[in-house]
Amino acid sequence: MPGLLYLFSMTSRDTTRFLDRARHVLSIEATAIENIAQRLDAPFSEACALMLACTGRIVVTGMGKSGHVARKIAATMSSTGSPALFLHPAEAAHGDLGMITPQDVVLALSYSGESDELLTILPSLKRIGVPLIAMTGNSKSTLAREAHVWLDSAVEQEACPLNLAPTASTTVALALGDALAVAMLEERDFSAEDFAHSHPGGSLGRRLLIRVSDVMRQGDDLPTVHLDTPLRDALMEISRKGLGMTAVMDQNNALAGIFTDGDLRRALDRGVDVHHTRVLEVMTPNPITIEAGKLAAEAVRIMEERRIGALLVTEGGKLAGALNMHDLLRARVV
Repeated sequence: MPGLLYLFSMTSRDTTRFLDRARHVLSIEATAIENIAQRLDAPFSEACALMLACTGRIVVTGMGKSGHVARKIAATMSSTGSPALFLHPAEAAHGDLGMITPQDVVLALSYSGESDELLTILPSLKRIGVPLIAMTGNSKSTLAREAHVWLDSAVEQEACPLNLAPTASTTVALALGDALAVAMLEERDFSAEDFAHSHPGGSLGRRLLIRVSDVMRQGDDLPTVHLDTPLRDALMEISRKGLGMTAVMDQNNALAGIFTDGDLRRALDRGVDVHHTRVLEVMTPNPITIEAGKLAAEAVRIMEERRIGALLVTEGGKLAGALNMHDLLRARVV
């Protein structure tokens, strides 16, 4: 295993050399993005306006490394409220061009602006009558000249020491794509809930879609006692329901307080007699609550900030349920 042998033989000088090279690359790419940010002008806004007015889809295309970036830009736009797809320009010339309609907008990436595969489909795009946005590093390139809007993605140098491998240029193109997607997201008033509907799977979707009402305990599973309930009986209710607390209701069946295991510890420290003490005397009034319609992730935030293990849930000012951190863990919100 020569790779492992090399790893074990590395010296501090080797480590320093690798780190110096990495920092140099990141510095070049960071500078390239800063320069692009300073050069942004009206064409960027025009590109956003074209895509926002699009009643079809944003078709993002590019060849080689630009194609990889184009695919990611299309994915980002689709997940942030701007329906988009990636079209491979070589496949487009062999039938996939039929995916494009006059209602679409095409965003074409090519650093040189002279990619053969893109230039081949230019006449067809003209015939379809689709608006074309070009992202290139050369304003005089064929692609830039034929586009309705040209986005400048030029960089002073690549991070590659040979100044050949697309590095800084692809980073800039990717950042410009993100800038387009986020600018449109804000213009569309795209919300966290909208984002969640595009990401229903995984922890992100759970955090953004699951609401307190989906995980709270209610009905017979909700621990409740009344103000005059003996502390002994309140402890039995807590034990039966397994939430580590119980809601305390007044004579009108409105929420009056909460009694938790923390309240119990404080009561025992004072020498309270569990057989002759009413829960009214040891409960915490005005408990922290959350509305049933709130996101479950908000319940997590409240419990972490307040350092509590359970939370009462209300709906329309009335007690509707309760949950604890274990419920949120089971729902994989945490």
